Parts: sequence; C-alpha cells; structure tokens
Amino acid sequence: MKIILTHEVSGLGTAGDVVDVKDGYARNYLVPRGFAIRWTKGGEQDVAQIRRARKIHEIATIEQANEIKAKLEGTKVRLAVRSGDAGRLFGSVTPADIASAIKAAGGPEVDKRRVELGSPIKTLGSHQVSVRLHADVAAKLGVEIVAA
Repeated sequence: MKIILTHEVSGLGTAGDVVDVKDGYARNYLVPRGFAIRWTKGGEQDVAQIRRARKIHEIATIEQANEIKAKLEGTKVRLAVRSGDAGRLFGSVTPADIASAIKAAGGPEVDKRRVELGSPIKTLGSHQVSVRLHADVAAKLGVEIVAA
C-alpha cells in the first residue's frame, strides 16, 4: 500500500515521503496514529504542503545540527516529578516533559518528536536520552530525575 508520511517514522522515512508498506502496517498502525495518510492522485498537493512545512521546522545543515548538539550536551537538565517512597514515579517521564525541561534549563527549543527514550523512564536518578537533530546527528543528553 502506498502512503504519505505526515510525521517522521524511524526506519521508514520523514514527513512528506511517499513510501510503500504492508497493508496491515499502514491500516493498523500508521494511519490510525496519524503518522500517515493514504496516497491518492490528489495527494500530491498534500505532499508538497507537508514538505514546505517540514523545511520551515527542519534543521538545514549538519553544521547547524552540530552547533545545537554542542549546546544540548552542555546543558544540565533536571526534572522534578512526583514519586513514591521507593523511588518509583507515579506514571512516567514523556518526551514532551524532557523537551520542556530542556527549554526551562536554558537549552535550545527541541521538538518532542525528536526526543528518543530507550525505555520508559519510571525511576528517580540519572538517565540517558537521545535527541535526533538531523539524519546524521544525534545528541546524547543526561537527564536527572528528582523527587518533587
């Protein structure tokens, strides 16, 4: 099935790409979650519009991505969340929480869709988070989760 990606999907493509995937993957995962729309002949205008919007928000060059990476890796990110007595969190820390904590710590503004968590953060302490800035550039960031 041909689809048009509306968001970046790891291992598949970026917003505005027309890709061919298995019917079940598109029907059961990509389309219901809003990551893609079905490809149609009239969808070419949608592709052009998505690509224009992506160029506005995209980091243009690798040099620019490396500058932002240096700023991110130099930023100390500390996030206060509610937790129980044993150090387990009530819920988990989301990529949106981390993106807002980076901005609050004086770092550059990062899109929450660019923040990649290896596994859900559900405990207090230091955790490693990856921020994909460009196709070839990813920043490793240490996030300290403390009790509120």
